[in-house]
Amino acid sequence: MDILQKIDATSIIEGIPLPAMIIDGSWRIVSMNRLFTALTGYRADEVHGLPGELAIRSNTGNHRGQLFARVWQDGEALTVTGDLIDCCRRKVIIRYTIAPLNDQGGRRRGLLVMAEDLSASQSDLKIELLPSASVELIGYSPKMQEVLKLIPLMAQTDASVMITGETGTGKDKVAEIIHKNSSRARYPFVKVNCGALPAGLLESELFGHVKGAFTGASRNKPGMFEMAHRGTLFLTEIGDMPLSLQVKLLSVLDDRTFVPVGGENKIEVDVRIIAATHRPLREEMQRTTFREDLFYRLHVLHVHLPPLREREEDIRYLIDHFLAKFTRALGRPLVDFTSEAMQVLLGYTYPGNIRELRNIIEYAVNICRKKRIPVDFLPQYLFEPPPAELSVQLKKGPSREKMNLVDNEISDNGVHEDGLFTGRESWEEIEWQMIVDTLKKNRGNRMKTAASLGWGRMKLWRKMKHHRLI
Repeated sequence: MDILQKIDATSIIEGIPLPAMIIDGSWRIVSMNRLFTALTGYRADEVHGLPGELAIRSNTGNHRGQLFARVWQDGEALTVTGDLIDCCRRKVIIRYTIAPLNDQGGRRRGLLVMAEDLSASQSDLKIELLPSASVELIGYSPKMQEVLKLIPLMAQTDASVMITGETGTGKDKVAEIIHKNSSRARYPFVKVNCGALPAGLLESELFGHVKGAFTGASRNKPGMFEMAHRGTLFLTEIGDMPLSLQVKLLSVLDDRTFVPVGGENKIEVDVRIIAATHRPLREEMQRTTFREDLFYRLHVLHVHLPPLREREEDIRYLIDHFLAKFTRALGRPLVDFTSEAMQVLLGYTYPGNIRELRNIIEYAVNICRKKRIPVDFLPQYLFEPPPAELSVQLKKGPSREKMNLVDNEISDNGVHEDGLFTGRESWEEIEWQMIVDTLKKNRGNRMKTAASLGWGRMKLWRKMKHHRLI
């Protein structure tokens, strides 16, 4: 059998440095690479078998597959330019190239569709004038899909929103998207970091001051509340706000009026509040460092952004997105990581979440001029051993629950019910043998091995590295 007949179509188009998909003679999608997924927001398994012009909507004159039919009949590649509407109903300027796919006998077997994103080169002015237009939120994992379902609902109301999540998870992006899709989108979106200024300056920043209110106050200065009138005020790191200001903020939320620092006259404002924090506010309330009444006033609607380690499915898409973004900014052709470097990126835990991943990709793209970025051009701290406390935990062995689970799974003669390992060795030996046997059972397929063990892909990679299996 010819080698070309043995090669999977998906593996071929993954090597194309442009968004690409393959359709059959009925114009139905057969395969799609990661870059096409990143461009459109549709996963390959979602659109498989669907008509190409319905799943990938554009104004390129391909109504009822007219362009597909022309290329199929003529056997010549065709290039057209137009707009594409992604899954979030955003318009992307693209250049389509449609080419025939023939077998060795010259018979038409399908079509290759490639798309080049032209929006970056044609929308710089738009992004500069309207920063929110460039806001993107990538998330195909179940937890992020739940977040994406909540955002349109929150945009339809004026109720206060509390966004929680670890540092770097994209809380500011979610706040911008909520504002951009609300009825207040025409008016200002003002961001204030409550942990960046001391109490006195933060009060002046929020509520403004009048001339002579304090030393150096040489003129009247409007505060952020006044500047955000009819728009949205985003209070990030709300958990760092001093108690004295929490009282005044609560009063403003209740009365919608405030008095500037040193002033006498009240100012009325119409502002929607979105707050964000990485701190556990319920614990802060127990320690009396955050007011309970303010918490419930802000916590009308709530969205929690999961850390990157809990949304492993998104890491590859985020890597592709940032690669395309930074190579385009540098005016370079699209690059990729070597398989070894990609394994490192997929196996890292990212305590800094998306912000850290973004910085790693930007660092690698800027210092490496090769078409494929090797592991040598990744930040060196990615290869440092885990913190001491994590190493101690690994040496201590499993928790009581895990040991009970293992004891239940091992029969009296010391043989695992699935026959994967024998004997009552130490936890380290049991875990090593369990990983090795499961890998053998799945013929080295790490995805299937992780699923069999009930682990994520990153956890399996960490365990294999810990046991020196890679």
